[in-house]
Amino acid sequence: MGVSMGAASMWVERWERQQQRYAVDREERFAVIADVTEHLCAGRDRPLLLDLGCGPGSLSARLARRLPHAEIVAVDMDPVLLELGRTHHSDSARYVDAVIGEDGWTDALELDRPVDAAVTTTALHYLPAPVLLRTYRSLAVVLRDGGALVNGDHFPPDGSPCSELTAHVGRRRAERTGVHGREDEDWESWWEAAAADPELTDLFEQREKNRSSSGNGNRHLSVGAHTRLLHRAGFGHVTPVWQVGDSCVLAALKG
Repeated sequence: MGVSMGAASMWVERWERQQQRYAVDREERFAVIADVTEHLCAGRDRPLLLDLGCGPGSLSARLARRLPHAEIVAVDMDPVLLELGRTHHSDSARYVDAVIGEDGWTDALELDRPVDAAVTTTALHYLPAPVLLRTYRSLAVVLRDGGALVNGDHFPPDGSPCSELTAHVGRRRAERTGVHGREDEDWESWWEAAAADPELTDLFEQREKNRSSSGNGNRHLSVGAHTRLLHRAGFGHVTPVWQVGDSCVLAALKG
């Protein structure tokens, strides 16, 4: 089920362009996650990082450039995206096929020491709230004391008047930066085009076998709700470190 370097590069580049449609200030959010991670790992010779829902390695590749001595374990359940990451960003991370939140999922990571930082962006919102809490608890176990979960996603605030306001600010920001006016392909058209590539046929067949419904996810959960779940899971301190509209980077410190 291997993919050529040329095909992987082309599909990852197209992935990057279509993802820009959905994240306000995506590169800045990546940079902030890297800033927090760099701070957490200061003075550590070979920090261990965990990239949750890594996709084709977008965040792992950026972290590898910022922290070249870090060991990065990137986990996802999608065989198409994992193979694209393994091929195009092969030097950035060790890619692991696992279903985040399932019982024993951290065993598949084969971690040999505590994790310094677990990072993720627009991935954990697919998990229903009970699975999210279970995931937070398992992350609190594998993180070292003083380590952190750093999550970049869209988090609405508590209360509909405030959530309407942050959503409006985010839309206006996207309009000013030209994100909403782009003619790049969207999420659905990227997947349709990729599925038509003969090099990816076997991977898409495997993807169909692996697909399962995860319900409605937790997109409705506010920053406050995430904070309460994180405290229940064993994280001592939780704070947003960056926000534009409802696009936010939330840092949860263990200990």
